[in-house]
Amino acid sequence: MMGRAEEARTLGKPLSGYTERSVYVKAERATRQSKTPEAGSSATPLADMMGIITPSALHYERHHAGVPTIDPEQHRLTVHGMVERPLVLTMAEIQRMPSVSRIAFLECGGNSGGEWGALTGPTAQRACGLASCSEWTGVPLRLVLEECGLKPGAAWLIAEGADACRMQRSVPVEAALGEALLAYGQNGEPLRPSQGFPLRLLTPGWEGNLQVKWLRRLLVTDQPYMTRDETSKYSDLMPDGKARIFTLMMEAKSVVTFPSGGQRLPGRGLYELTGLAWSGQGLIERVEVTLDGGRSWQAAVLQEPRLPKAFTRFRLAWQWDGKPAVIASRAVDETGYVQPGKEELIAARGLNSGYHFNGIKLWKVAADGSVANADA
Repeated sequence: MMGRAEEARTLGKPLSGYTERSVYVKAERATRQSKTPEAGSSATPLADMMGIITPSALHYERHHAGVPTIDPEQHRLTVHGMVERPLVLTMAEIQRMPSVSRIAFLECGGNSGGEWGALTGPTAQRACGLASCSEWTGVPLRLVLEECGLKPGAAWLIAEGADACRMQRSVPVEAALGEALLAYGQNGEPLRPSQGFPLRLLTPGWEGNLQVKWLRRLLVTDQPYMTRDETSKYSDLMPDGKARIFTLMMEAKSVVTFPSGGQRLPGRGLYELTGLAWSGQGLIERVEVTLDGGRSWQAAVLQEPRLPKAFTRFRLAWQWDGKPAVIASRAVDETGYVQPGKEELIAARGLNSGYHFNGIKLWKVAADGSVANADA
């Protein structure tokens, strides 16, 4: 075994064309697959994240027909329908247009779906990991629509992907004329294939399925197309048998990531409790933390910069006395909306839906320092 002096004289690895993370860092996504291997999801290990940006390699994924391999030089975006001047754009033409970069979260409409019932997540990754936050770069969709010229009555876009299932979603034009991007960059590099390379739609604050990857077509219409993934899927069946559809905006949500399920506190003493909060309605205004299962709440410190429709990191100094505790967070956004408890959500929506769960997540800390899902 080498001593420290010998170790200091040992040369390290040479330079490489692509830097890898340390062999001592084990953060990985947790995957869920259906009977069809090409359909499934991979959840971000939220408890292993620092700050608010999710590394591209750990950004959550949700696929319905696998990840296509697309040559960007052959890829085309067609914009047609209720427009004065239909366009067929190459990637080179899109990338010549004025671009912007903005930090925004994405969250699958089915994130935390198990929390409605008995399949509650044992870890932050399993409970809330179909949410991530990146810096996205692309062309404001508004510029392309202005170039095409919308006809009177144009109210919806039918966005279509180039994957095998030709994923389609109806997008209100109001989103396209607002913050929507034709995104081709993520975290300083081109989109990765699993994130839609070479082009995806980005509508900040709205459910992930709307952010159509491998975007190949935008059909401008006067009404939604009622596609499979906005009727039988990604809709909310209510207790009276009616369904909420086009519930696109993701409401305020938060989760404590340390301490959280599967972790262990080595002993009593001072810890920094931390987690993430986000809202599709804009800025996170406040995050409150409970250490006693919701009987009392105290304000956490919000890390700056706080950005609208992006992850916000919150922190709270906690002197753990070694006694059992039940901890959780609740977010309040700039509209005054308060993240609800699970019972409050069920009272309003029943138990028929598997989508749009944003209830408070409770963790229990045992006297031995082990942390587990409080609903288990």
